[in-house]
Amino acid sequence: MDFETVMQELEALGKERMKKIYLSNGAHEPLFGVTTGSMKPMSKQIKINQTLAEELYATGNYDAMYFAGIIAEPKAMTESDFDRWVEAAYFYMVSDFVVAVTLSESDIAQEVADKWIASGQELKMSAGWSCYCWLLGNRSDTEFSKSKILNMLDTVKKTIHDSPERTKSSMNNFLSTVGISFSPLHEKAIEIAMGVGPVVIKRENKKDSTSNAYESIQKQVEKGRIGFKRKYVRC
Repeated sequence: MDFETVMQELEALGKERMKKIYLSNGAHEPLFGVTTGSMKPMSKQIKINQTLAEELYATGNYDAMYFAGIIAEPKAMTESDFDRWVEAAYFYMVSDFVVAVTLSESDIAQEVADKWIASGQELKMSAGWSCYCWLLGNRSDTEFSKSKILNMLDTVKKTIHDSPERTKSSMNNFLSTVGISFSPLHEKAIEIAMGVGPVVIKRENKKDSTSNAYESIQKQVEKGRIGFKRKYVRC
């Protein structure tokens, strides 16, 4: 499939209801409103195609950008490629669910995510924290430095309530993920989550949402899912 065919197919798969949902979450035109599930047959046909992924991502069309993440070859992407992608990620569904996911399957994931977390830019920081959520939920605990993750938990403890809204949300997810998927710091994550308490996230034109990492961890404790790892990150 070439670029034009993929764009035509995505347009045909668009649903007005999904388009409205994406727009209400921060997407803007151009977009078609394609569900992620309906992209699967096309992704199975194409498999991995980095050149096509780059063409699609560059359109600025949300559905095309999302599909680009599905067919990208993360290990072929350089730090500057990921930086270019995150700079073009104009709202959290791209930064956290396209760019962060793609980065998490690369060999330079932690190195790049660390720089984004330190950037001071809301969506970059959000993508960096989100990348660690995807990493911790998929890779073996032995791939991470316990002291580094502990320092990151400390950063969450000290700064989460004063961080930008999307960053705050991703930091809270990180806290939950450490408590659920990184066994060496399960108890520490619970202790910090109790101290952090409910995290209020202000949303434009919507009601504020409240997340509680302690409650999220406890739900998984009750289900016996501590140490849970996903087999795959991308759909």
